[in-house]
Amino acid sequence: MNDLGGSGTRNTAENGDPPLRKDDNQTKPVSAAPDIDYYGVPAIHAPHWKWLIITYFYLGGISGASYVIATIADRVDDRSNRQIVQTARYLAIAAFLPCPVLLILDLGRPKRFLFMLRVLKLRSPMSLGTWGLSAFGLFVTLSAMVETSRQERVSRRLGPRGAEALNRHWISNIGTGIALFVAGYTGVLLAATAVPLWMKRPLFLGPVFLCSAFSTAAAAIEIILTVPPDSDHATRHRLARLEAVALLAEMTMLGIWLVRLGSTAEPLTLGHRGQIFRQGVVGFGMVAPMMLRAMTHRNHHTLGRITGALAALCSLAGGFALRYAVVTGGHASAQNPRATFDLARRN
Repeated sequence: MNDLGGSGTRNTAENGDPPLRKDDNQTKPVSAAPDIDYYGVPAIHAPHWKWLIITYFYLGGISGASYVIATIADRVDDRSNRQIVQTARYLAIAAFLPCPVLLILDLGRPKRFLFMLRVLKLRSPMSLGTWGLSAFGLFVTLSAMVETSRQERVSRRLGPRGAEALNRHWISNIGTGIALFVAGYTGVLLAATAVPLWMKRPLFLGPVFLCSAFSTAAAAIEIILTVPPDSDHATRHRLARLEAVALLAEMTMLGIWLVRLGSTAEPLTLGHRGQIFRQGVVGFGMVAPMMLRAMTHRNHHTLGRITGALAALCSLAGGFALRYAVVTGGHASAQNPRATFDLARRN
């Protein structure tokens, strides 16, 4: 993610000043028309973010939400949720590991990532995100070590004191707050730019991404637990309910956001990207999983396993499509100078 400021700075091209005309040997600027569109030139620089950042947003959300799910499951009922806790903690670190690599590849040089850690800027979403990701890396690693220490062979080698030292609730308690931040801050990061699609209703992007993180994390955990033939049906059913609740919340927040955006949402809803959004995000990623869940007979374990896995796969694909549509829609929105000036006048 090169300099975020580039995503919201005005173009200073040669057409940056209003045209001049001579009137009675005096040079006067022509007054700006109400529908000024910056002469067709984009008023802000479009963000350069592509597949690396889209994938980072996706995996970071799954990692953060998986960590939170593991903590809640561990607190509610340690015995019956044992499979969820173990799978979610290992999934959290597995999804986290590519994230720093993706960021460094996007930055081009590893030193740029280290430079962002020199100073913590509380008013900069990018600075907060860099520090939050680094702190989360520590806690997600410790939590994976805690889970490993619970295994019988490892516990015997560590001894009672070693196992108890790792089995501390403070690790998951502090880590959960950071995990929630990592799961949802990417939406806040987008809203902090000058791109009209992201900036116009900034309060909604964070919750949309957070809800999507939980639906995709629950889906990923369910798919992993579907593989073992002896996996518990009740455990998968609890994950399916969590996924359904997260999807409903995501659909609600997404619908409100689109309504509040008005015509500014056109880069997201029209053209080829609009087809991806309607069919991939809403249809395939939200409606299809709920229909598959409704068709599942709870007492038929074989059918429930198959339809549950299909529904979870749809949710995972829809979560990625959401981030793709929102990020690339921002690119198109930044190319529209009229949307930029309309937003500037309202603010």
